[in-house]
Amino acid sequence: MINGTLELIERGFKCLVEGLGDIEAEQFIATINRENFDYTQWRRKYFDKMSDDEYLSDIVNSLNR
Repeated sequence: MINGTLELIERGFKCLVEGLGDIEAEQFIATINRENFDYTQWRRKYFDKMSDDEYLSDIVNSLNR
């Protein structure tokens, strides 16, 4: 893997650990791997259910974190 990919993995895992704690972060990753989870498909379904205002609010909240 290239350095950028390793850095992205480290940053992502750090976010998971900060949000879920060590054990639940590990459980989350194991579940994603076991279930053959398609994140892109999940996000499409998630956004399809949102109104335009909810979508924009979600973006603003993400930027303010």
